[in-house]
Order: sequence, then C-alpha cells, then structure tokens
Amino acid sequence: MTYVVVARYRTQAGAEKTVLSLLDTMAAASRKEPGNLAYQVHQGTEDPQAIVLYEEYASEADFTAHCATPHFQEIVLGEVVPLLESRDVLRYAPRPEVGA
Repeated sequence: MTYVVVARYRTQAGAEKTVLSLLDTMAAASRKEPGNLAYQVHQGTEDPQAIVLYEEYASEADFTAHCATPHFQEIVLGEVVPLLESRDVLRYAPRPEVGA
C-alpha cells in the first residue's frame, strides 16, 4: 500500500522555466529520501503554466517527513510557492481491498 500526493501548480506568467528548474532539483533530492517511491514533474502540453507533481511514498509518515526536509522548506516553500498563481495539494490513500 502506498500514499500518493498530486500537487497542481499554476505558475505566474513567465515563471515556468524557473519553477521547472527548481522542481528538477527538488525531484532529485526527494527521490533520495527514505520512503519515497516516485517523484515526477509534469508540464501542461497545451498550457505551459500548468504543472503537476505526482509523488508516491511508502506511507503517510514518509510524506510528512518529506515536508519537513530542508529541501522542501527551502525550494518549494521558499522559492517555488512565491512564483505560483495557485497551488492545490491532494492526498490519496489506498482503499481497503474488498474480498471477492
């Protein structure tokens, strides 16, 4: 069972390249964290200001630990968020399996 986070960002006009560069650095650091199973950055093909992050962790506690890391605090909160028009973070837990 994994814990999934989907973050939807909309950059300020003209900030896409800067945000994507910062997120590339963030992705590399996040992939090294214990409990991180995936960290993927996607950019809209029709709207380059639309960015989606797909993150997968072994547990909710691993995601909580991710949010406390210096790279999250400095890069995401300190540098990326000020360059965004909007930010939604959606968290998903697996549904319990239903017996057949």
